[in-house]
Amino acid sequence: MNNYQWIWRFVAPNKKRLLVALIFILINAGLILVNPYLAGVLIDQVIQGGKVELLIPILLIMIGVTLVRTVVRYLYQILFERTGQNTVFDLRQTMYKKLQELDFDFFNHTRVGDIMARMTGDTDAIRHFVSWVDYNVIECVTWFICAVVVMSWISWPLMLALVAVTPLIFIFTMLMSKQARPRFLEIRNSFARLNSMVEENIGGNRVVKAFTREAFEIDKFNEHNEDFKQKNMESAAVSRKYLPWLDGFASSLAVIVIVFGGYLVIDGSMTLGDLVAFNGYLWMLNQPMRMSGWLINDVQRFNAACVKIRQMLGTAPQILLEDRPMEKRIHGDVEFKNVGFHFSDDPTHMVLENISFSAKVGETVGILGETGSGKTTLVNLIARFYDPTAGDVLIDGKSAKEYPIRKLRENIAMVMQDVFLFSDSISDNIAFGNPVVDPTFIQQMASAADADAFISRMPEGYATIVGERGVGLSGGQKQRISLARALVKDPSILILDDTTSAVDMETETKIQKELTTLTQQKTTFIIAHRISSVRDANLILMMEKGRVVEQGSHQELVALKGKYYEVYQKQLGLSGGVENGAE
Repeated sequence: MNNYQWIWRFVAPNKKRLLVALIFILINAGLILVNPYLAGVLIDQVIQGGKVELLIPILLIMIGVTLVRTVVRYLYQILFERTGQNTVFDLRQTMYKKLQELDFDFFNHTRVGDIMARMTGDTDAIRHFVSWVDYNVIECVTWFICAVVVMSWISWPLMLALVAVTPLIFIFTMLMSKQARPRFLEIRNSFARLNSMVEENIGGNRVVKAFTREAFEIDKFNEHNEDFKQKNMESAAVSRKYLPWLDGFASSLAVIVIVFGGYLVIDGSMTLGDLVAFNGYLWMLNQPMRMSGWLINDVQRFNAACVKIRQMLGTAPQILLEDRPMEKRIHGDVEFKNVGFHFSDDPTHMVLENISFSAKVGETVGILGETGSGKTTLVNLIARFYDPTAGDVLIDGKSAKEYPIRKLRENIAMVMQDVFLFSDSISDNIAFGNPVVDPTFIQQMASAADADAFISRMPEGYATIVGERGVGLSGGQKQRISLARALVKDPSILILDDTTSAVDMETETKIQKELTTLTQQKTTFIIAHRISSVRDANLILMMEKGRVVEQGSHQELVALKGKYYEVYQKQLGLSGGVENGAE
């Protein structure tokens, strides 16, 4: 399927509007033929023939035709613009829906700036093609055909002399098209890189200022900006190479008409009025030839825009979002059976290997390990952000793959390591996973997350609008709001990924005490670096390089005097005798 067939899927709902527009284009082309013909009649019959009584009627008809043409052309331009806007509206909706369907693997390998370029610049190039290029191409083709027919009827020898130039124009147009397409692909990719760099810099502006790297970032931007400029200059060089030839050949038509047409008038083969009418139709040949270069550029820009959009829409998610009904709420039992995992682009590196454990409802699983040991990846398998490449994850005794993915995730709440808050009110952020929840319940869960006190002190309380990504809030405040958001969802399985790393020990103790009460009927997974965060867990997993090297309760792992014991010693600074006494 080529790009034109592909975009027709989005244009097709507007086909009735397009049909009316096409009829108007044909009417416009027919009306264009009237005035040059009447100009010829004016020369032959009024000026040279002396039929002065025809002057006023001819002028009135010419004025009327011009007014009608103006209205008709305005109408079909509006119809095409409306079609273009509707097309891009549907396309953006399809793209955004696709983004919601794509899984973590796609976002791991695609830059935000590149996605934004597809949603903005690329879609606008498609809108321009549908709204403007399409009707100009149809106009030019219609005008050219009409002109060839009428001008051949007036004087076929003169028309034949003009047509002799067109093969050269066709050759230069094809050469320009061939060289323009890769240039526009390069421009599109350069724009995506520039967009990504700017988006990253804006998102990390605090880091840039903290490390006084403004000059470095400006230089980096200048490099990307210079690359984008050069890519556009290369495209302009193609236009510079071919457009003068196309304009030159188009202009040569007027010279041919004056020279050869004048000879035919002197020779008596055609009248002066015929020459005037013929010359009046000349622009209908001239304009398409002049426009061909510009239209070729716009067509290639459209093709370049389609490449990335079609690539995204054609990406198949590894985990399909199904809407199958689920009979009942998930209970919450979780079991890992010899689970292994590697990312699709690096199958030789096992991120997780041979992981086996089980957790019942009401139990808490603590997960410890160095950075990069696979802790977050492990809990991501529970919510099926990824599927294991070996073994299986069982929920309530059934493979997680057997559950409808949306229904599965409705029963799981995650407080992720990278806390993200939307530019919305605190209340709406907390209620994100359960938008119909009662405001009293929101406050209760915020209190459980030790967030109610600082939220209440804000000028507008829970109605306070937080900045983008929660800017203006401290790390600890964002973590507590994020925890409240997970609790409001009232899930069967609660996953806390380093949730209290940015809060003080006293606050962490308060939160743990509240969680103990709230999670009695939930299966809870806690990823942490502090022993204090997981000490009371029913099961603690000690991970190292993708493997569980130790597992058991706090007392059992301390008694082993292994890896967990080493971390315990370092964090609490206890001697062997004190530890034994504490146990």
